[in-house]
Amino acid sequence: MNFLEGETILVDKPIGWTSFDVVNKIRWNLKQALNVKNIKVGHAGTLDPLATGLLILCTGKHTKKIDQIMGGMKTYTGTILLGKTTASYDLESQYNAEFPIDHITPELLETARASFVGVIQQVPPIFSAKQIDGKRAYDLARAGKEFELKSNTIEIVEFSISTKRFPEIDFEISCSKGTYIRSIANDFGKIVQSGGTLIALRRTQSGDSSIKDALSVDDWILKIRGPELKTS
Repeated sequence: MNFLEGETILVDKPIGWTSFDVVNKIRWNLKQALNVKNIKVGHAGTLDPLATGLLILCTGKHTKKIDQIMGGMKTYTGTILLGKTTASYDLESQYNAEFPIDHITPELLETARASFVGVIQQVPPIFSAKQIDGKRAYDLARAGKEFELKSNTIEIVEFSISTKRFPEIDFEISCSKGTYIRSIANDFGKIVQSGGTLIALRRTQSGDSSIKDALSVDDWILKIRGPELKTS
């Protein structure tokens, strides 16, 4: 593989890592293996630290393809916990409220699911990288500042749910660029007159790329460094 000229690699991001952690790890190992001072490495679509799954990295001239790759449809699997909320809409922050769930029927869950399918408006989480007057929303949120985020137009192509583990709702969703699954979880809770928190998320598809073809970070390091690898 010619990483300096340009490659696109598929990584199975582990839980707890930021997308930039993965980029930095791969870049450092590439520099060591190729004996260069720098090499272009970027990712095509962020995954939150608590999410796992497909992270597409581009090196060299392939970094010019990032915008095109990011424009593809994404597929995720995950779990929404009904009855509780957090400020970040996921488990990066503590539960801050509890809500009743006894009134939630299969019909209400189906109504909620169906309401997301199609072209809809979505408000991003306040704990997001959206910029407000040059500052990141998550920095303002952590500082206790009050602000409003504008809604974005997104498209949900498919959204299936399983209620076998209620109040945990397992799901699979295919959606457009710019969709916040954390907001889906929060909004789902509101629609069923309760609360919702995203407690698990995994990206399985991005455009034509599949998690089935991805390697772990460690496997990519072995591929990059080969037999000379002693430490990563």
